[in-house]
Amino acid sequence: MILASLLFSAMGVCVKLASAQYATGEIVFYRGLVGAAFIFAVAAARGGTLRTRVPAMHFWRSLSGVCALCLWFYSLAHLPLATAVTLNYMSSVWMALFLIGGAMMVATDARARIDGRLVATVLVGFGGVALVLRPTLDQNQLWGGLVGLLSGMLSAMAYLQVTALGRAGEPEYRVVFYFSLGSVVAGALLTLGAGGFSAHTGRGLALLLATGVLATTAQILMTRAYAIGRTLSNASLQYLGIAFSFAWGVLLFDDAVTWMALAGMALIVSAGLAATLLRSRSAPADEPALTMPPAEP
Repeated sequence: MILASLLFSAMGVCVKLASAQYATGEIVFYRGLVGAAFIFAVAAARGGTLRTRVPAMHFWRSLSGVCALCLWFYSLAHLPLATAVTLNYMSSVWMALFLIGGAMMVATDARARIDGRLVATVLVGFGGVALVLRPTLDQNQLWGGLVGLLSGMLSAMAYLQVTALGRAGEPEYRVVFYFSLGSVVAGALLTLGAGGFSAHTGRGLALLLATGVLATTAQILMTRAYAIGRTLSNASLQYLGIAFSFAWGVLLFDDAVTWMALAGMALIVSAGLAATLLRSRSAPADEPALTMPPAEP
């Protein structure tokens, strides 16, 4: 999980650097192309099949996941690196908010079904968002912050669909493959709609290839970590991605270090860990806890 977090943060660096030459749709396209090719090769080598009995479920998962990915890549291009990553990690807090909303919809006495501790995690998380965005309130960065916040919400929705696919018997590599295909299609449509693909340079191609390889490798490592490790331990370690991204931002992009941004990140991390712990404790014994693999949808 530590290595996966490091690779995801490095991918964020590559996306931010590539954004100077390529539009968001192009980066999404090449990231999906590399991922799909990689998963196809691995499945063929291991004798796995990419045929699915639930194409509609893969479609909806890919739609929400690709939208989240596009929004996240956009925020990476327009925000300090650590800020964009932190907002994407709000997905665990969004999950807690979804649970609260679900309890209110199905309970006859909502107050009896809503865990006040989950309400507290949501409030703490959004308090952290306010502190993270407060130092960057100029117009361009505020818009990027809202986009990054929405990417975290869509990531939470995508994970709900990943959970449903897992219960339907779909292996992780197949889910990642169809998500990558969705990225290829969406990226191509966005790019063609914006006027076509950009000319390549050696540096640009290297950044695009690195984005795809880092993201796919990190996804595989993260999936393995959740398969063999403890849920809460993984949830704790994955937040190292924020620290890694903060370090990259300071070293490579001269991002400012402010006490408000640091305090906001700490609140979001605390809220995410608390939400993960509460969901893990409240999950029925016969079904997996709703843990959120973040950093990339």
